[in-house]
Amino acid sequence: MSGSEPPVSFQTRPELYRHWRMEFDGDVAWLVMDVDEQGGLRPGYELKLNSYDLGVDIELYDAVQRLRFEHPEVRAVVITSGDDKVFCAGANIRMLAGSSHSWKVNFCKFTNETRCGIEDATEHSGQTYLAAVNGTASGGGYEIALACDRIVLIDDRSAAVSLPEVPLLGVLPGTGGLTRVVDKRRVRRDRADVFATKPEGLKGRTAVEWGLVDETVPRSRFEETVRERAREAAAESTRTGEGGLTLPPLEPEITAERVAYRHVTAELGDDRVTITIHGPRGEVPETVDADFWPLAMTRELDDLILWLRTNEPERGTWVVRTEGDADAVLAHEESMTGDKDWLATEIRHYYKRTLKRLDVTSRSLVALVEPGSCFAGVLLETALACDRQYMLEGAEIVVTEANFGAFPMANGLTRLASRFHGEDGPLRDVRGRRLDSDQAEELGLVTLALDDIDWEDEIRIALEERASLSPDALTGMEANHRFSGPETLESKIFGRLSAWQNWIFTRPGASGPDGALSRYGTGKRATFDRKRV
Repeated sequence: MSGSEPPVSFQTRPELYRHWRMEFDGDVAWLVMDVDEQGGLRPGYELKLNSYDLGVDIELYDAVQRLRFEHPEVRAVVITSGDDKVFCAGANIRMLAGSSHSWKVNFCKFTNETRCGIEDATEHSGQTYLAAVNGTASGGGYEIALACDRIVLIDDRSAAVSLPEVPLLGVLPGTGGLTRVVDKRRVRRDRADVFATKPEGLKGRTAVEWGLVDETVPRSRFEETVRERAREAAAESTRTGEGGLTLPPLEPEITAERVAYRHVTAELGDDRVTITIHGPRGEVPETVDADFWPLAMTRELDDLILWLRTNEPERGTWVVRTEGDADAVLAHEESMTGDKDWLATEIRHYYKRTLKRLDVTSRSLVALVEPGSCFAGVLLETALACDRQYMLEGAEIVVTEANFGAFPMANGLTRLASRFHGEDGPLRDVRGRRLDSDQAEELGLVTLALDDIDWEDEIRIALEERASLSPDALTGMEANHRFSGPETLESKIFGRLSAWQNWIFTRPGASGPDGALSRYGTGKRATFDRKRV
């Protein structure tokens, strides 16, 4: 974080939105994108043509979360624009051109996670998203539409969809555009190639024929048709529930040395962060509210991950600890797993998404399992998400059914299945076990079990060695190791596409003084190094 810039907060609420409006019509909600041109998160650019920056996306993420928790009556969500001519021009080019490499990468990562959250709501919450593209949608604007289950494009002879990043900016569609076009929309490879190199995009009948949108509708019937499609989607939804849960503001105490929430704390060291998740206190309450430990803890962990990723990029190692009663964790786990009601389902999927956010965070993750820890079931997942696990004698871990499917990774596998990829024996051996340090090491659930004589020296040496290595090499290595097995749409977006986007963002053809990002809008052509490498 630059000393001249204030830290970025990911906390907002609808009454503070500058760029989105939430409107409700029975079981259909409308998210209207109406970007304030002067509302950029950083100075130096205007958000023209409904273009967006991180601040715009923070509001969208907040809206998606609130729809899931605060509005169980909503079964369909329509994303549209408050501008009759432009749906969304995508990520703001001036913002990208003036941002550091790390800012661009974190921005793309968060935006990807928000798009995946929209798809997750459609698949698991019965809130089907539809895009009412009432004007031109280019780049990231079309990618917002791609995250929706259905795309309706206005047919006014000018509105088009496009992914112009390759021809105009020398980069790739950074929020999964290429991947969603071929894997989700199933656009033929040669057509996808033409589309992604055609800066003006496609419109009308051709966009429908190629599979880029589902239908086009004349302006005279556009709103009526969108409302009809939304009602149809709502009628097909299996979502049931009432009495939404209000998500109050999080109020962490933030100092130069510490970030502290009620259930999650982070100690900021010279080159590392020590994150401690505190287990629940007391019995499982009969009535669930926003203070319910699984929900409150997840909200805090989610916010902390985002805050650290953006504001503390040089603290490259995160040490993950837990404190509390394992049995209390298991009692609360029972109330958030399974499909008992809509709220339990939402909490479970929110925790799943937060763990996925941890999986794709470009930090070295080390779990310390000590006496007094509560790495049981749902919290064991945080240790399994780490690159290494060290366990002190006298500690225990508990493996439950929640570790066998409740919280899948982006590759579709559980963290245990990823850890023991292709081996059924270890999965059978650890199931339903309460394990001490020797058993956990023998069964392969921890990297190293240590006694109290060696503990401090071994941990110190391991962390110091980690800090001495190349951060770039570590990021690449960790990303390769964390996702074994099959590829999915989501793992491609965060693995293959994000890796190439990372690389391309640093190349002079994109970001150099004569690159496409730098020369965009000047009337000068970019200068490319013609060597293929």
